[in-house]
Amino acid sequence: MQQYRPIVYILDDDPSVRDSVSLLLQSAGYAVQAFASANEFLDGVTDWRRPSCLVSDVKMPGISGLDLQEQLIGSSHPLPIIFITGHGDIPMSVKAMKRGAVEFLPKPFDDSGLLGAVKEALAEGEQARGMQNEIDRIHLRLDNLTARERQILTYIIAGYLNKQIAVELDITERTVKAHRKQVMEKMGVDSLAELVRLTEKAGVKPVNAAF
Repeated sequence: MQQYRPIVYILDDDPSVRDSVSLLLQSAGYAVQAFASANEFLDGVTDWRRPSCLVSDVKMPGISGLDLQEQLIGSSHPLPIIFITGHGDIPMSVKAMKRGAVEFLPKPFDDSGLLGAVKEALAEGEQARGMQNEIDRIHLRLDNLTARERQILTYIIAGYLNKQIAVELDITERTVKAHRKQVMEKMGVDSLAELVRLTEKAGVKPVNAAF
């Protein structure tokens, strides 16, 4: 698989800021792509899987930095964001940080502060991608389950015994055992604890226990 060096996206309607930040980051060895508006950014990014982060102004014409942050949070490609602003205030910075912004730097900021924030943002992004890749692999295993196996899975992770599942679904205990064996094999686990851990990561909800 082809490896890419990390890219830092810069979003600011001020061309002098875009130029100065681009030069700083390029001198530190990062690939850089700069945009003048949020719409330009959304249209211009073609590979969301690439290791990346966003350095964005907060107040811009059209879609603001905070509005863009909200859009990215609700999308399939959340991105670590560092906000820079000459108009920031405490409530704005608190709102941005609560939403998961890595840093909030008032203009003018020092070079080391921005470079440190970019390094942190890329590390956070790498960790998030690793977690998402694991979740994707778990969902591939879940997709291999039949409808009945998926149903029995929700009972297994709720703590039901085979005989209890048999009663609930009006099937034989032998049938439950066969399905349970298939579930464990297809999910690639050897224990109930491991199965619970995987399904929790994938967001699978156990059936409500009646006991």
